[in-house]
Amino acid sequence: MTKKMDKNLIVGLDIGTSKVVAIVGEISSEDDIEIIGLGSS
Repeated sequence: MTKKMDKNLIVGLDIGTSKVVAIVGEISSEDDIEIIGLGSS
């Protein structure tokens, strides 16, 4: 079973010399951004 999910997402990616960081946010109907994912290595 598949479910279609329409979401307004925004992604940020910072590639440094010793670390990589990614962040994912969802834009709400009130134009707020809720952070839904964060990762680093």
